Amino acid sequence: MRVTPLVSSLGGEQGLPADDPVRLYYSRKTQEILQKYGPGPRVHFHVGLYPGGPPAPTTVSQSALKRQLREAQERIVGHAALSWGAYEAPPRRVLDIGCGLGGTSLYWAQEHGSSVTGLTVAEEHVPVVRHFARQAGVGDLVEPLLADVHDLDEFRAYDAAYANESSGYTDRARLFEVVGRALEPGGWFGIQEHFLCRTEWSDFIDGYYRTRLATRDDYLAAAESAGFELVQDEDVTDSVSEFWVQSMAWNTAELDRLRAGSGGEPGAWSGERLEQSTITHSKLFRLWRDHAVETRLLRFRTRGGR
Repeated sequence: MRVTPLVSSLGGEQGLPADDPVRLYYSRKTQEILQKYGPGPRVHFHVGLYPGGPPAPTTVSQSALKRQLREAQERIVGHAALSWGAYEAPPRRVLDIGCGLGGTSLYWAQEHGSSVTGLTVAEEHVPVVRHFARQAGVGDLVEPLLADVHDLDEFRAYDAAYANESSGYTDRARLFEVVGRALEPGGWFGIQEHFLCRTEWSDFIDGYYRTRLATRDDYLAAAESAGFELVQDEDVTDSVSEFWVQSMAWNTAELDRLRAGSGGEPGAWSGERLEQSTITHSKLFRLWRDHAVETRLLRFRTRGGR
């Protein structure tokens, strides 16, 4: 089933406000994301998983730091899919909510053969995802749409829905309501998200990322009201906190490169942005280390599913 775009990509009768903070944030981040986590075709903008053992080295080249970040991002997506049973029973049709530059959409198409509809609020991302999907050989399986999930009006169109660090931008009650309608009976909804354990930090995080983070209990209440039941809950906070250290290491390497004026290709990151990001990520590392914020992998099923 094809999905009709819910928001006009060329300024038609519908459209996100020009000053929508989330749309502006992701539009402005596009080139930074490509530089730090690219070149693609699978480009992610979320934390990564670092398994037990010695932490990944930080006194290595910038290219090695970039590779470690990408590998960790891929690792957490693959870990979630394995935990959620996608290898035994791959979903045929996946709704990727907040697909960004398409990394997770391409993952589901390439690794599991799923037909994926990816929703993004940033118009600039749609052609990028299409390009990467063609480059990866899954252009016929991945369809990016400029759309707001709150306006989703699909009925039994998907076997699974997936939100990787995008549900924090939503009204949770509305999110579970529209996803519940869009899933086949017994379909599942997988969420990778950060959850507030100490709510006094919400203004800091929400202000930086333009999010609306919530507590785990907030999610469970919204899910239950929409007819979902929680079937898996994995706390991966300790395994992802290293991501902030690795991110800071890449930032400082890029800052050193800029200051050296070595004549290399100019990047999307300014010195001011690198300094801001590094200071913020140092605080985020402490919040994750102390479990003031937790990263969890949740899987919900519509009632009546296995």
